[in-house]
Amino acid sequence: MRDFGFKGATFDSRLVKPGMLYVALKGERADGNDYIPQALEKGASKVIGGDNALAELQNLAREYRRALRPGTTVVALTGSAGKTTTKELLKTFLSCVGKTYATEGNYNNHLGLPITILNCPEDAAFLVLEMGSNHPGEIAALCDIAEPDCSLVTNVGTAHMEFFGSQDGIAEEKGRIFAALGAAHGSRVPPFGVVSRENVRLEKLRAMCPVELVEVDVASEWMAEALAGVLPGAHNVSNACLAFALAQRFGVTREQAVSALKNFALPGARWKVTEKNGVTYIDDSYNANPDSMIAALDAFAATPCDGKHVAVLGDMFELGPRAEEFHKKVFDHAMKLGIPLVIGVGEQSSKCLCHLAYKTLAPLKKKFRLDVSSGDLVLLKASHSMRLGELLES
Repeated sequence: MRDFGFKGATFDSRLVKPGMLYVALKGERADGNDYIPQALEKGASKVIGGDNALAELQNLAREYRRALRPGTTVVALTGSAGKTTTKELLKTFLSCVGKTYATEGNYNNHLGLPITILNCPEDAAFLVLEMGSNHPGEIAALCDIAEPDCSLVTNVGTAHMEFFGSQDGIAEEKGRIFAALGAAHGSRVPPFGVVSRENVRLEKLRAMCPVELVEVDVASEWMAEALAGVLPGAHNVSNACLAFALAQRFGVTREQAVSALKNFALPGARWKVTEKNGVTYIDDSYNANPDSMIAALDAFAATPCDGKHVAVLGDMFELGPRAEEFHKKVFDHAMKLGIPLVIGVGEQSSKCLCHLAYKTLAPLKKKFRLDVSSGDLVLLKASHSMRLGELLES
C-alpha cells in the first residue's frame, strides 16, 4: 500500500495525535480552520482545510479505500433500525477469522464515513461501514466513496419518513447499497448482498441488486439461545442472523459465533443494563423510530423482574405528517402489552394513551424516584435529543 503521509485521521483538533491527518471543516458552531495551528502543534503530519475540505476528504478516502484492495474486504450495511447493533455483531463475528475495523460511534454519514475509512489499518482483513441516511441520494454518495464488496440491509421501516414520503421511498434509498455492488474491481470475493426473507420491500431490494442476493431466514433457535441474556428480542435475533449469514461466507462457523457472543456488549445507550438503588434500568435511548420502539417494547415486556415493568417513552423525530399516528401506534402497543406503568415524555408522547404524561423531561426528573421501587425494571426509549438518560442521574 502506498504511503499517504499520515496515520489516522480526525476532524476534531482535540483528538489529533502525532502523524495524523487533520481535516479542518467549517461547521455551524465552529470553523475547524481556526484550529489548524493547534493541530500542527500536536503533531499533525498533514492538514486539509479551506472551502473544498469536504470534497478533498471524500476523494482522499476513496483513494485510500482503493489502496486497501484486495487485502481488505469492505462490508457496508444500512437499514431503518438495528444498524449499529448489526455492525457490532458483524465486527464480532468477522473478528473470528481476521482483523476487523468498523465504524465507531455515529460516524456513518458523509463526514464520518470518510474518516472511518482513513482510520482503517492497512492490515485489516475487513472494514465494516455503517451507512446512515435521512435524505434521498445519501446512500449512493457513501457507496461511491466506499465501493463495498458486499452489503447488508437490516430492514425497511418508517425512520425519517418525513424526507422519503413512503416506505417505498425508504426502500429505494436503502437499496442503493445493493445497486452499488459490482462496481468495485479487484475484490477477493464475488460481490453479494444480504437481506431478510421477511423484509417488507424484498421485491424492490431484489430488483436493485445486480449480483447475488442472499435471502436469510431470521428466525433461528440456535441464535436465539446464543443471544439469551446478552441481547434479548426477536429483532436482535434477526440482526444477528443477518450478520452471521454474511460472516459465514468468509468462513465463520456457528461454534465461533456462539463463543464470540458470550462477551458481546453494545456501545453507548443501546440496551445498556444498569442497576441503581435496587432498580434495573435498560437505557436504549440512543435513538428511536416506530419499528425500533415496538421491537424494544416486546423484548422489554418479555424480560422478567421482581417488581413492575416501567416504560418511559419519549418523542421520535423526523416522522413527517404521520408523526402523531406513529406515536399513537407505539403507545397503543405498550398498553396492549399490559406494561403496568407507561410514561410518555414530549410534545407528541404526552398526547398518547399512557399512565403518566409529561410535555418535558424536567418535571418527571423531580418525581421519578417516587414512581419506581426496588425490583422494578425500567426501559428508557426515545430519540437521543430527548435525553432520557438523564433520569439515571436524578
